Amino acid sequence: MAKAKIDKKVMPVRKKSRWKEFRDNAELSALTVPGIILLLVFSYIPMLGIIIAFKDYRNNLGIFGSKWVGFQNFKFFFTSQDAWRIGRNTVGYGVLFIALNLIAAVFVAILLYEVRKKMALKFYQTSMILPHFLSWVIVGYITYILLEPDMGILNKIIKAFGGEGLQWYSEPKYWIVILPIVNLWKNIGLKTIMYYAALMGIDEQLYEAAQLDGAGRFKQILYITLPSLIPLMTILTILDVGHIIKGDFGLFYTIPRDVGLLYPTTDIIDTYVYRGLRTGDDIGITTAVGLFQSVVGFLMVVGTNLVVKKISPENSLF
Repeated sequence: MAKAKIDKKVMPVRKKSRWKEFRDNAELSALTVPGIILLLVFSYIPMLGIIIAFKDYRNNLGIFGSKWVGFQNFKFFFTSQDAWRIGRNTVGYGVLFIALNLIAAVFVAILLYEVRKKMALKFYQTSMILPHFLSWVIVGYITYILLEPDMGILNKIIKAFGGEGLQWYSEPKYWIVILPIVNLWKNIGLKTIMYYAALMGIDEQLYEAAQLDGAGRFKQILYITLPSLIPLMTILTILDVGHIIKGDFGLFYTIPRDVGLLYPTTDIIDTYVYRGLRTGDDIGITTAVGLFQSVVGFLMVVGTNLVVKKISPENSLF
């Protein structure tokens, strides 16, 4: 007896309306309300202040009463002698920090991955991540103890070997090396832990198969470890690119102690803007510089992500 075939109509699945979906998840959505309010109050509403960048701001007239000058504040800054110096320092240090932090963090994470003793591993991890939680003020005092011209530890060591103490806070050339070292010491720990966590997710069977094929430790790192880290390396680099134009104010202000002699190699956009706002003379110009900094940082993140998306879509940020 032949089986009768019954055609079953597939009923289309109706999508929930946005309002119904929101209503069904009202309790979860309510949890986002405090965060949204804080974001609006402290991030978006203050953005109305960027209008100062286009005005000749005067305290007695206020934001809306001050004279509109258009792009004159931008023009004044970019034609001044300070523009090249702080632009070069900001971008140069930003690129250098990204390269150094990336190479050093990946290298140290691979070294940690080779440590098998749990006590030693915990000691290394704790000692490396501890500087990240120190404020720049404390790091500044530590740096001053090392570099103080008369009683500094480094000058004492140099004198002990028959040399002459160096005037660290009078010579700008030294700070091209000092600032990257201090930045690396403070920030390497957190990124190393991120890369180490990614390494812990690699399947051990890959290494076992490589050993059976005769691959040594170096080839295992080259063909298994590094390719596994590329997605995380790409995402962190994209995020860091957005900060190239936005230097670390604490590093560049606290460590060199805002010494005028060191401005040729320590002055960046953030410290320049801070000094302008502190004196209160160039609020319009400093706001214009800050706005330019934010827009360029945003464009660099989007642009870098587009490049990555074209080359390797699975590694893009969005």
